[in-house]
This record gives sequence, C-alpha cells and structure tokens, in this order.
Amino acid sequence: MTALPAAGPAIRRICLVATEESGDRLGASLMKVLRQRLGDGVAFSGVGGRGMIGEGLVSLFPIEELSIVGFTAVLKQLPKILRLIRGTVDAIVASQPDVLVIIDSPDFTQRVAKRVRARDGAIPIVNYVAPTVWAWRPGRAQTMRGYVDHVLGLLPFEPDAFRRLDGPPCTYVGHPLIEQLASLRPTPEEQARREAAPPRLLVLPGSRRSEVGRHMPVFGETLARLQAQGIACEAVLPTTPHLEAAVKAGVANWPVQPTIIMGEDEKRAAFRSARAALAKSGTVTLELALAGVPMVTAYRVGQVEAFILRRLVKVPSVILANLVIGEAVIPEFLQEDCTADNLAPVLVDLLKDGPVRARQVAAFSRLDSIMATGAASPSERAADIVLATMRRERAPG
Repeated sequence: MTALPAAGPAIRRICLVATEESGDRLGASLMKVLRQRLGDGVAFSGVGGRGMIGEGLVSLFPIEELSIVGFTAVLKQLPKILRLIRGTVDAIVASQPDVLVIIDSPDFTQRVAKRVRARDGAIPIVNYVAPTVWAWRPGRAQTMRGYVDHVLGLLPFEPDAFRRLDGPPCTYVGHPLIEQLASLRPTPEEQARREAAPPRLLVLPGSRRSEVGRHMPVFGETLARLQAQGIACEAVLPTTPHLEAAVKAGVANWPVQPTIIMGEDEKRAAFRSARAALAKSGTVTLELALAGVPMVTAYRVGQVEAFILRRLVKVPSVILANLVIGEAVIPEFLQEDCTADNLAPVLVDLLKDGPVRARQVAAFSRLDSIMATGAASPSERAADIVLATMRRERAPG
C-alpha cells in the first residue's frame, strides 16, 4: 500500500476515498473544482482511480483490488477487504487531512469513516453520495451521525429521508447526469430517427459480468418474441471493452442480432435516437428517462442475494427513475417475474404510439424541474460544502 505524502502547513490537505469507477468520476470532478477554488494550496490523497489520479490524487492502492460483486464474493474476499480498510484508515489518520471525503461504495467507505472518527475525532468527514437508507437498513442514517458531518445527496428526496430517519445533515447537490443533458437530448435529425421505422431498441443487460450473464438469455428470448409477432426493430446493445467477449458470446444464438457498440459517445448517440429500451435496473434508468426514452426494466440476482434483499428493501420500486419522479411509471420485472412473457408485451406497447408510451414520456418531461440545482453545477455545490466543512485550524504538517 502506497504511503500518503505529508504536506506543508500552508497546504490544505484533502483526503478522498472512492473505490468504483462511478465514484472516481465524481471525485475527479469535485477535485477539479476544489483546485480551482484553492489553486496550488491543496494536496489530494486517499484512494481513487484514473480520473482522480489524473487530477492529482496520490492513491494508496489501485481500486481494481476492490472490484468484488455480490454477497458471496465479498465473503470470500473479506480478509483482503479488512486489510485494505485498516491500511486506508492508518494512512488517513497519519496524514492529518483537513477533511475526509468518502464517495459512494458504502461497504468500504463507511467502515473507513467510522474508524477514522474513532481514531481522530478532529478530522471532518463528508459523505458524497448518500447511502440508500431510504431503501434498506434505515437505521444506518442515525448511526452515521456519529461519524459523518455532512451528506451530499445526488437525489432530490434524500435530504427529507435523512431528516425523517434522524441522520446527519444532508444537502441535495444534484446528480452528475444533469450536467450531461446536452449529450442526452436528441437533435432534430435524431428525433426524426426516433420516430422512424424500424424503431431503434436499446438493449442494456448491465455493466458487470454477472449482470450480463443473468440478463442476456431472457433479453434474447424477448427479442425473439417480438420477431415471432412480426414486430421489426433495430436492436442496439451498448457495452464496454472489458465485457465485449461476454456480450458477443451471449448474443451468438439470438435470432435477432443486435448491433454492438462501445464507448460513451456511441452509447449516448444511441440513446438520443432510440425509440425504447429493454434495460437492467440501475442508474441507467435515470439516464434513459432524462434522454426521454421509454423503457421496460428487469433485474435478476443470485438466490442468496434475492433472499436477503427481499427481507431488507423497503421501497415501492427499485427503479431509480420511478423514485425520483415519485410515480411507478416504468414497469419492473424482478427475479422470477423477469421473463420474456412479461417483457415482450410491454415492449410492443412502448414501440408504438399509445397511452403506455405517452405516460412515460410525460413523466420524464418533469425531471428537469424535479432535479434542478440552480446556476451551480453538482460539483460546485459539493465543493462549497466540502470547503465549509474543512477544519478552520490546520493540524501541524
């Protein structure tokens, strides 16, 4: 594990901990604004990926060491995870930062924050991306009051949830997707393609290998049902280089062969011209909703995960876009309900004009006002709170 460098007394020391690519992107954007505000008088350290390292972070270890998905996989790797937590805490406490910012990945970052607070109560701690206390394990909110000074929420309903659950102060800073609306909204030409025949259908089985493995068979069968009903469509499947082989193997026997595309620019272009989407539950549902793409969603997990989640999840919908809109406009089919028999009929309705499609489009049109943050960007709002939370007296360094 890399040691964190000491900084001179005139330098503001900011530790950030992010262990996933999405958190790394948030951290990099936050660091960019903090450097604009503090100039050369700031030093960044902690844990992060390529984006944060590119903004000047000295990372303790590569975040790929924590690319562990699923309850059973985590249990197998628990000794390694605990070792990395201990090492991260030791390094943060030794470096005496002016503030610690933990970013998402609560299974790791919350444990780091709790131990840092126990070791040194003078280090302020900001939690960027609110843990989903509103969905499951609500008691975490009150527990967090003991070691988190401020929570930065990405979703507009989160401050109320933290108040209701007696958690630490929470401020809605905005979701990073609202900074990317221009790349999600169609040009007139792309809107024309959205209305043209054959309709373009996005197929989104997931961004993790386990998700691809679970969703590809039923997604392929769903497309086969459409074909059997004589419904033509142009299927487009965005993916990433590390999943390309798994995706190509998964579609090999599909009767309807999708066009496989890679890269964020290609994906966003497909979003802007798509008529509808067949998507795995997750952040992508909010991305599709902001792009104005009606969808049907599905999700399957392993039997152990399903057993646990059914007893813990306390929300009326697992679809993020539904929760933000405040209405179950997007159909979701989970576990044993995730079948072609259920998915295909909804897709038929979404690909044509009618009340099912119109209801989603109308609901999506409200998102801009629901998620608005005013003139400041989410990264700027987050930076304001981080700077306000930093300790006024710098520790000797």
